[in-house]
Amino acid sequence: MLKIVIEKVSRSENFQVPKYQSENSSGLDIVADIKDPINLNRNEIFLVPTGIKLKIPRGYEGQVRPRSGLALNHGITVLNSPGTIDSDYRGEVKVILINHSSKTFTIKPNMRIGQIVFSPIVKIQLQLGDVNFFETERSSKGFGSTGFE
Repeated sequence: MLKIVIEKVSRSENFQVPKYQSENSSGLDIVADIKDPINLNRNEIFLVPTGIKLKIPRGYEGQVRPRSGLALNHGITVLNSPGTIDSDYRGEVKVILINHSSKTFTIKPNMRIGQIVFSPIVKIQLQLGDVNFFETERSSKGFGSTGFE
């Protein structure tokens, strides 16, 4: 099991450590570390603090992802999904939320606003090659070229 050091930088009296919500959850839910509710209007973007810093080991990354219930029921999602947290970043984790619905949404203190998944990364070395090497039957056809059903 991967161990990640977490530092509390929360300003909240009700600080919550990210946690799995079920035994087989792949992501830990993270909460809004805010003192007062924040109204997120239609198409508005807000950078939400989480009150935590992470020491992610080299060779891993954290991915901040939306919560499906917020997306489905309220049109709230993580704008740069997935938001990458590199192993050398040591600042507070923050989540960029956007309201895609037509209604104002209220972000409440300690509301679960996203989830974080940790994954190994693979470093690669690019090598220039012959263009013909890349030809396939599909070639450069994309965006629906294989059908919609």
